[in-house]
Amino acid sequence: MVASCVAFLLLSLFLPLLLLGWWKRWHRGLAARHVVVVVLGDVGRSPRMQYHALSLVKSGFSVTLLGFCNSKPHSELLESDKIQVVKLTELQGLAVGPRVLRYGVKVVFQAVYLLWKLMWREPAAYIFLQNPPGLPSISVCWLVGCLCGSKLVIDWHNYGYSIMALVHGATHPIVLLAKWYEKFFGRLSHLNLCVTNAMREDLAENWCISSEPSDPATERSAFTEKDAQTRLVTHLCGRPALLVSSTSWTEFEQWASDGDSLPSLVCVITGKGPLKEHYIRLISQKHFQRIQVCTPWLEAEDYPLLLGSADLGVCLHKSSSGLDLPMKVVDMFGCCLPVCAVNFKCLHELVKHGENGLVFEDAEELASQLQMLLSKFPDPAGKLNQLRKNLRESEQLRWHESWQRTVLPLVMDS
Repeated sequence: MVASCVAFLLLSLFLPLLLLGWWKRWHRGLAARHVVVVVLGDVGRSPRMQYHALSLVKSGFSVTLLGFCNSKPHSELLESDKIQVVKLTELQGLAVGPRVLRYGVKVVFQAVYLLWKLMWREPAAYIFLQNPPGLPSISVCWLVGCLCGSKLVIDWHNYGYSIMALVHGATHPIVLLAKWYEKFFGRLSHLNLCVTNAMREDLAENWCISSEPSDPATERSAFTEKDAQTRLVTHLCGRPALLVSSTSWTEFEQWASDGDSLPSLVCVITGKGPLKEHYIRLISQKHFQRIQVCTPWLEAEDYPLLLGSADLGVCLHKSSSGLDLPMKVVDMFGCCLPVCAVNFKCLHELVKHGENGLVFEDAEELASQLQMLLSKFPDPAGKLNQLRKNLRESEQLRWHESWQRTVLPLVMDS
């Protein structure tokens, strides 16, 4: 009796989905130029998926973008009449019960919710999915693709299981299950894009997944002055250095105070997160005299303006898998901003030590690099200016140009 009831409930759930899927397959010819982009995360903090949507539109597709809208997406995306943004509601887990049970209930609920949202969208030729998070979105998007005839494209930023392993440990049953899930359903995708060659090779060798690797009075600020008549902006003599980073600089403060030909420093720490207030308190306890720290949250269109105005960027990103690349460095290089970046496995694919930035292993090495780069600032013949000159002279492809070369041919050929 119980089995009959369960079978009836499953049939009641999936029969309408099957009928809807068949109807959408029949109408698929009308949607050959429509793509669904899925981000089971904050759209405003997912630049690659926003860029995918914009490039798809520039290539003649219409786009439906599903994701959480905790922060404002790029203004160009919001203003496009070819992009429909569908806000997903972030689902909270149960407040009581064992952690595994709470997590399981949340995943099941997310799966049903995402399935419902996707099935009632316009038929699409492709579903572009960001991973991670891939649980439960990979399986749901694959199922929708099977029902509706859409092809699944996964953009691999990292491995979800490797992020979980940072909290639970690599041998935890949940981590092992997540790894199996990611590997099994990842193989069912039609196309795969990767942020690094290292990830592409790892997917091919260990997961048997073929991938493609995938821009009147003079106005003054602390750094510049603008002539009101000519509108020419020039750097102020003796201006402080502007550094974009996410740490405190105790050793630099001591060197600057000792007269080591170092400038005062304005350090901008962008972003937000649960530990932000904790670190703000720690920084306030340092009582810096030559260093000023500010912690703004910037909209998507304001962030590149900050990077373009900065003198040096510092990246402390460490990959959980060792196979992804920090988007913050990509953004900095796009604004010709030299970078000091902490080293990990495949960082060399992006940061060329001594050419477009410097790579460091620990805090002491970073401190030495800052001292060397900012000594006698701003020195036109210094290493910092040479790094910026190298970035300007390098033939860097902008996002859309690179997208047209690598992604568009895959989509059109399919």
